[in-house]
This record gives sequence, C-alpha cells and structure tokens, in this order.
Amino acid sequence: MTTVEDEDWGSATLYAGRRPVEPRMFTEADPIGAMTSVWSTGTAAEPRWSATTYVGRPRHRRRAERKKRADIETAVETELATSTAVGAEQDAVAEADAGTAVAEPGTAAGQLAGEQDVERSNRGLLAASGSMAVASLTSRITGFARSIVLVAALGAYGGVADSYNGGNTFPNMVYELLLGGVLSSVLIPLLVHAQETDDDEGVAYAQRLLSIAAAALAAMTLLAVLAAPLIAGAFAPPDQRDLTTIFATLLLPEIFFYGLGAMFMAVLNIRHVFKPGAWAPVLNNVIVIATVIVFWALPGPTTLNPATITTTQILVLGVGTTLGIAAQALVLVPSLRRAGFHWKWRFRALPSEVGRMREVGALAGWVLAYVVISQIGVAVIQKVGFSNGGLTIFTNVDLLFQVPYGILVVSLLTAIMPRLSRAAVRGDEDAVRDDLSLGARLSAVALVPITAGLIVLGVPLAISIFAYGKTDVAGAELMGSALAWSAFGLFPFAIVMLQLRVFYAMRDGKTPTLINAFMVAAKVALVLVSSAVFAAPPGTNVNVHPSVHAVQWLNISTSLSYVVGAVVGHIVLKRRLGHLGFRPVLVTTTQIGVASVVGGAAAYAVVVGLAHVFAGDRLSAIAGLIGGGIVGLAVFALVAWRMRIDDVQRVLATVRGG
Repeated sequence: MTTVEDEDWGSATLYAGRRPVEPRMFTEADPIGAMTSVWSTGTAAEPRWSATTYVGRPRHRRRAERKKRADIETAVETELATSTAVGAEQDAVAEADAGTAVAEPGTAAGQLAGEQDVERSNRGLLAASGSMAVASLTSRITGFARSIVLVAALGAYGGVADSYNGGNTFPNMVYELLLGGVLSSVLIPLLVHAQETDDDEGVAYAQRLLSIAAAALAAMTLLAVLAAPLIAGAFAPPDQRDLTTIFATLLLPEIFFYGLGAMFMAVLNIRHVFKPGAWAPVLNNVIVIATVIVFWALPGPTTLNPATITTTQILVLGVGTTLGIAAQALVLVPSLRRAGFHWKWRFRALPSEVGRMREVGALAGWVLAYVVISQIGVAVIQKVGFSNGGLTIFTNVDLLFQVPYGILVVSLLTAIMPRLSRAAVRGDEDAVRDDLSLGARLSAVALVPITAGLIVLGVPLAISIFAYGKTDVAGAELMGSALAWSAFGLFPFAIVMLQLRVFYAMRDGKTPTLINAFMVAAKVALVLVSSAVFAAPPGTNVNVHPSVHAVQWLNISTSLSYVVGAVVGHIVLKRRLGHLGFRPVLVTTTQIGVASVVGGAAAYAVVVGLAHVFAGDRLSAIAGLIGGGIVGLAVFALVAWRMRIDDVQRVLATVRGG
C-alpha cells in the first residue's frame, strides 16, 4: 500500500472519459464527487489496470460499464473470441468486474492461463468464421447459379457477353477490392479506436465517417457514370462500343452501393455482427438470376449480337444487375438498427476529432490511389481481353477463382480484423504477429487442397457448369484450362489480403498501395508480353476463335502478380514487425501441400480413367468431376489424418465443438 501523497503523478492512474487526467489540487472549487471518495480514504492501492478509477460523467461511466458487461456476455454466448482477445489489460478489467481471480503475469500459472486464453480465443475465432462460412457457401452456390445463367444467356466470349462484362468491369474491380476487404479493413481500425476511446462508444464518429464516405462515393459514382462513353471508347472495339457504353451507364451506379455495403459491414463487424453481411450477397444473386429469367422470357432475336439485341433486353439486364447490388447493401440497414446503430447525417468534426478526421483523409487518399493503380491493371486486362476475345472468359474464371477464397477465408479474415485492429491500437506487436501466423496457417489448410483440386478438375468443372445454352464445350473448356493454369495463385492471394489487413490495422494506408503498385506492374508487364507472343493471326475473328494462350495468360498473369505481392508484403512486414515467426506457416503449408499432391494425383487418375469409360464431353466431365472429387478428397483426408497436422486438428476440433 502506498499513500496518495507518495504516488507518482507522472504515471496517470485517474481517467476521465477513458483519458488520463491530472489530479485536482483542491485550490479550486469543490472537487468532483466521484473523486472525493478516493481522496477521503487517505490511502490508495498501487495503481493497476484492473482497478482503474474514473472521474468522468457518471452517466457515461455507467453506460460504458453496462456496455462492457453486455459485450462480454454476448461474446461468451456466441463464442466470438474477438471480444475476449482485447489484450491482457482489458482481460484483467473484465475478470475483475466479473469477480474472478486473475493469475499474476510472469508466473507459471499466468503463462498457462494466457496460453489457454489464446487457444480459447483462436477456437472462438474459428467458430465465428465457421458460422459465416455457411452463409458464404450459400452465397457462392447462388453465385454459381448466377454465373451459369448469365453465360448460358449471353455466351462465353465475344458480342453481347463482352459488352456486358466490359461495362461491368469497373464495378467488378470495386467488388474485388471490397471482397478482399480493402475498404472495410481501412474503416475497422478507425472505428475500433473510436469505440475504445470515445464516451459514446464511437457512435458519433461512425456516423460522421459514414456520412462523409457516402457523399464522396456518390460524387465518384456520378463522375464515373458521366465518363461511361469515354471508358467504353477507350477499350471496346468499334462494333461493340455503343452497347458497352449503354451497359456501363446502367451498371456503374453499382459502385455507390458496393461502397455503402462495405461501410455497413464494417460497422456491424466491430459490434461482432457478421452473419448479415455474409448472407446479403444471396439476395443479390437471386435478383440477378430472376433478371436473366425475365431476359430469356422477353421476345428477341434468334441470333443475339450487339446489332440485334433489343432496348428492352438491355434495360432489363442493366437495371436488374444494379438493383441486385443495391439490395445487397440496403438489406443491412435493419441489422444496423438491431445492433444499436442509427445512422444520422453528420459532417462537421468536433474539435477533438480534427486530428482523426485528417487521418481519415490521408487513408482515403491512399485508398483512392490503390483504386486508381488497380484500374490501370483492369484497363490493360480489358483492352487485351477485347482484342483477343477473352474478356468474358477472364471475368468468369476470376469469379470462379474467388469462390473458395470467399467461402473459406473471407469469413475468417472478417472475424480476425477487429481483433487485429485492437491489438494494433494497443501496440501489441506480438498479438499482431500471432494473428498473422494463425490466419496464414488456416488459409493454407483451406486453400492449398482446393488449389490442387482446381488444377486437376478445372476443365471438368467448367464443362459441367458452363457448357449449356449459347456456350459450347470448347468455350467452357477454355474457361477450365485458364482456371487450372492460374489456380496456383489462390493461396498467395489470401496471404496478400491478410497482409493488407495487418497494415490497415496499424492505420497504414501507404504501404498497401505501394505493394499494389508492384503487383499491378508485374501483371501489366506479363499481360502485354504474353499478348504480343500469343496474339491471334491477322484477320482472325476473335469473337468466334479467341486466342487460347493469350486468354489463359490473362488469369495466369493475375496469379503471378499475387505471388509478387505476397513476397513484397512479407519483406515489408518483416522490416516493420521484426522476425515474423513464419516457420509454423511453412511447416503447415508443406504438410498440407504433400497431402494435396497425393490427393490430386489420385483425382487425376480417376478423371483419366473415366474419360475412357463415358462417351461424350459433358457426361465424361461430370463423371470425372464427381468421381475425381470424391476420390481425391478421400485420399487427401486420409494422408492429412495420418500426418497429424496440428492446424488440421484445430479445425476439426472446432467443427466437432471441442
């Protein structure tokens, strides 16, 4: 015990509004009542984080305490570890409030308790991501159905298909950025910081941030729509330029709703509400499928091409696609209200928020630079894709490429982002490194086997789902081969997205933009070189006979750019955080890789064998996909089980509820 007079005022132990304050010296008016109870004792215990004294407004203090207890109870009930991994200091506060004993740090008991907390936290994280994975799976299944009906209605390449996808390229690029979590990853650390420090739990700050971002998105979207003729004129060939311009005008408003949805998801995620954002894309997919059904039912030409498609068909496709994205964003509004957040338009920053709003401006500038750099890569892909007849193939293969990442990894990274942000706010670099390692290992467990499966089963998969309607077997086979050759980039892509989240958690928007510049430069160089080497002979109608190798290299170049990004990101993170402890990641990836190669070899043998048994390309492809998939998965599971891979055991324990 030390007396109050002996206490070192240089180390603040009194807090107002969660901020350190200097003690009042009784030379002024009567001190605040909450403070007199401390002084009247004559002595005070040695200051501890678990016994913080607050001297702020009582109503804010009581509200904060109620909110904290409610968050803890909710976290226990739902097993979301993100609210229990706030750090050693806040864990101590929570345990003290609950009346439980805390093991002293540095002791054996404390170390054991810490390890148990980390393990519970990781299992809770897996449980949270697992619950979202169900919604993501449903979303991807309906997304598959959407892609199938679009390809069946418009064809695999050339004509109307390329015009539709050309007009939708920029919104799709925004979608890819948001799927990767760029905007949410930028917003979440800012919102978490406000939630941790503001008296109102960051509500006013979130309202202000969303208001400014929505206004900026609206302005950017309007400019993009006005520039639709220029966008189409820069890339589309003359015979497709007018139709591409119309589709771009109808589809570019998706940008606003994509951004709005990402902001809503960020607000929900910091409140540990993940499922609505995972289910929202299902509504979009259903609306687009209904749109294509209406498109089919409309009277139209026998031969569909840019010269024969009717105005009604164009409007149905364009407006229906945009309405699906709008619904995907607006369906989250009721969930925001249930989570206790009500959006009010606020634009003027409080004096205490001026510095933070400047930080938002700086981060927004780097995110805008990120988008501009990405658009350079998209523009090159679009130009080369139009010239080789492969833009639609690239678009659909890229969507297929994203499916396993979206189902298995996005949910994990969505759950881990608030935890990363809180660790970064505390300056806990050890926790940041641990989360980076955990995310990388679990991504390897999820995606390396899928990579092997796509390499072996890519062609049967594409033929099985796309070779219908206006898409023939040759077009579907080209999609499958492009998918198989580019599948190696799946795991590096997940690593890049994880690395970007670490930088954004540290409120660093500059480094991800620079890493993206390396990736885009590599992709552009590879696309241009491959296009020159594999260009179609002069006079070839690429809408009928696309350049196969040039089309494949659009996706291969993209995957190679992810490898470049992962390497550059690792080097920069190592300089920033020191030794990353990536040996467990390498061990897990190698073990999973060995099991995946064995399983892939077994699947390939089945595919080759069934190709000689079943007649017909479609029947052979379906049989090979089902038979090879079952055998390959069984062999992989057996080998992985025999190898006793730790991270696989952790995932299985979570699935069993262990």
